[in-house]
Amino acid sequence: MQLSVAAGTDVGRIRAGNEDSLYADADQERGLFIVADGMGGHAAGEVASEMAVQIVARDLTDVRDLTGNPPLSRMGDALRAANRAIYERTIQEADKQGMGTTASCIMIGRGRWIIGHIGDSRVYLLRDGTLRQLTKDHSYVQEQVDAGFLTPEQARYHPYSNVITRCVGANAAVEADVLDGEIQVGDLYLVASDGLTGMVEDPQLKKILESKQTPGRMVDAMITEANRRGGLDNITAIVVQVLHVHGTGSLGTTGEQAAVAHA
Repeated sequence: MQLSVAAGTDVGRIRAGNEDSLYADADQERGLFIVADGMGGHAAGEVASEMAVQIVARDLTDVRDLTGNPPLSRMGDALRAANRAIYERTIQEADKQGMGTTASCIMIGRGRWIIGHIGDSRVYLLRDGTLRQLTKDHSYVQEQVDAGFLTPEQARYHPYSNVITRCVGANAAVEADVLDGEIQVGDLYLVASDGLTGMVEDPQLKKILESKQTPGRMVDAMITEANRRGGLDNITAIVVQVLHVHGTGSLGTTGEQAAVAHA
């Protein structure tokens, strides 16, 4: 397997600090990519997002074979471990009370992807000209859309659009969405915080992902566009392009190959 990967994060134009954290690591067997968007103030959000990224990455380090059900269980277990650790810290440290984080994670390898997701950061897939949001937001407005009370367009501009209903660390236990599917040569995956997706609508994200640029240029373009539209929150994006899958041929490109990034 061969991947071209780029990752970037930016404080945006309004916030004083960056409470987003990311992890991107890829080799010929497997890639692991995580975006976490922290909350809590007084640097607690930054602590929560960094803890989530570190714990999930640590607990999934030895997962190399993505076939069967065990890696799905491992993904859910890793997110629950992060939740317990963050929640316990909110109990033990007064200045960390109320902190939490989103976490959207994708593992890619052996012809398969596995996603673990809590909150309103997102994972998208661009395939054959169609951009699809693979995760579903755990948010108040998404629940209203599901119930038929709001349209997606109304939800986007609703005053409670940033209110999430599920996060890592707020409670002693949390349920993670765990999903899986097959990868194909040419796939483009985007993992992003809502500082990107809240500023840049899906059609514009699709346009950037279809631009035939390297993943690094795509990430830069997304961050620039989010800031151009106001940069109201921290902005984080990881772009992963599938260049080659064992036994299925390859896609020519001049991008970063099997790139590694940590933040």
